Amino acid sequence: MAGGKETPRQKMIGMMYLVLTALLALNVSKSILDAFVAIEENIQKANLTELFRGDEKKAELAETIADKSNPQRSKKAEVLMKAINEIDDMTAKRIKMIDDLKLEILTATGEEVTTVAPDHAIIREKYDANKNPLKPTRMNLEFVNGKDKYDDPMRIMIGEATDIKRPAGKGIDLWKSLNDFRKELTERIASSQVVVADNGSVKFDTRYSFKASNINEFKDQKDLDTKIKKSVDAANVHPDDRAAIIEIYRGLTKEELSEVHGMSGVHWIGKTFDHSPSVAAIASLSSLQKDVLAARAQAVALIRGRVGGGEYSFNKIIPLAYGPEVVNANEEFTVEVLMAAYDSDKQPEVTYNGTEVTEVKEGKGYVKVKASGSKMDLKGTVSIRNKSGIRKTLDWTKEVVVMKPAGSIELPELNVLYRGYPNKVDPTASGFPETVLSGSNASISRSGDVYIVKPGGGKSATLTVSGKSKDGKSASLKTVTYRVSNLPDPELYWGAAKNGSRGSKAETKLFAKYPPEIPLNASFSIISWECQVPGAAGRPPSGTGNNISAASNLLRAVKPGSQVSFICKVKGPDGIIRTRAGAFKI
Repeated sequence: MAGGKETPRQKMIGMMYLVLTALLALNVSKSILDAFVAIEENIQKANLTELFRGDEKKAELAETIADKSNPQRSKKAEVLMKAINEIDDMTAKRIKMIDDLKLEILTATGEEVTTVAPDHAIIREKYDANKNPLKPTRMNLEFVNGKDKYDDPMRIMIGEATDIKRPAGKGIDLWKSLNDFRKELTERIASSQVVVADNGSVKFDTRYSFKASNINEFKDQKDLDTKIKKSVDAANVHPDDRAAIIEIYRGLTKEELSEVHGMSGVHWIGKTFDHSPSVAAIASLSSLQKDVLAARAQAVALIRGRVGGGEYSFNKIIPLAYGPEVVNANEEFTVEVLMAAYDSDKQPEVTYNGTEVTEVKEGKGYVKVKASGSKMDLKGTVSIRNKSGIRKTLDWTKEVVVMKPAGSIELPELNVLYRGYPNKVDPTASGFPETVLSGSNASISRSGDVYIVKPGGGKSATLTVSGKSKDGKSASLKTVTYRVSNLPDPELYWGAAKNGSRGSKAETKLFAKYPPEIPLNASFSIISWECQVPGAAGRPPSGTGNNISAASNLLRAVKPGSQVSFICKVKGPDGIIRTRAGAFKI
């Protein structure tokens, strides 16, 4: 761009281009930093939402405790509140730890974090362990001066050596604490089922427990789900808790080591905080607080649900009618009619053969499938979330009978079955899920989608097509009589030359087969042959099989324009031995 051969004007333009590029880069960098400010603000709002969601369910449980109209229910709620308080303690510990890290980063980068003011300071509302230990510090990163500083966040989170593969800073302490939280929370959920003793007292049911494995290595989300489910299946988890524990564990799981820009074995802490500007580092930490608060809200909602109250919400109802997809004339059938309720704000999630169905409305997923074969067994899953956001998934199956569009054109004069030949027959019983072919003076067997019919020795055979319903009842629909004939005689070929055409003395093979106008797939073998040339002296050469090399000397002596004849014994698939002759001109 500024090479020695350029003119002064070109060099000046090149320098201006470099300056412009640098200015644009600075502007993009500022835009990205401002974006982190906006992202962090949205995360903080989401944190408050998750906090409120958990607090709301906890307040409902407190109301149940205060309601003494049902003493047993109140006692049950008191015991469950102990589990929720334990969960709140373990949650508050992580919220405080992450808050302290955010303040340490801001202080290290030279920001002023002692002033608390809603509109003109970084700290809008300070963390107060006495007032609400679960509520993170409210910040306004717009007032951060060194938004692009990354040295101090790296030093604090990764360590002085800034080794992204083996972080040694406070980030690794956070990593261990979050893994401990995942373990403590899921295990406490599993052990929070309650049982009423014979004396009326309520206590935690010790039959249920979960020992959480430390899963931080997985290929993809499917592999992660498989490992979590395996861990849950190995424990004695209550069926009602299984889905919640899996989802909460998944939401708190990060891949410990991964590949970043071609470098393998990079730790999650190193990947997240390597050269991360201060505002980006704080946004990442706020996101971790959201994970913690969301998991707490799900756990509290699940435990609160143990003392009654609708787990699912519904605000719409629709009529549904179900019946058979295929019926026949004069057949009695039943239609099932019911009223279905759904939540228009929580549409179900539907899959078909592992693929998500995109068209979901009015509480139903619409699966569009192209019909194929004679019967289709459709299957998939349908999921809906309860009030606390826990997904409930069930399997669905549907059998569909596929009827082929049917029309009929017949040639009565050509109704023939060939004796000793596997005649292919494709019957259709419209209106029935199953087609059956039967007959007289014929053996019938099934081969894939068609039947193989071999008639007997009589002059005629009958075939009957019937339809069979799901309950096993059959109805005869049509009977057709067929003439029974031997297979047509094949033509004789000398190499590729057909009987009556010009042959080649170089060919050494004879064939017996049908010409193209006979559409039968029948194989014939040549048992023996004899070659005759008019005027040739001596005994005509002969042989077995289809190789005529024994006639080579005679054929070489034949003059052009002469005629050569072959008389052969030919055996077909019906076992009949036929005598076939062919004449060829040289």
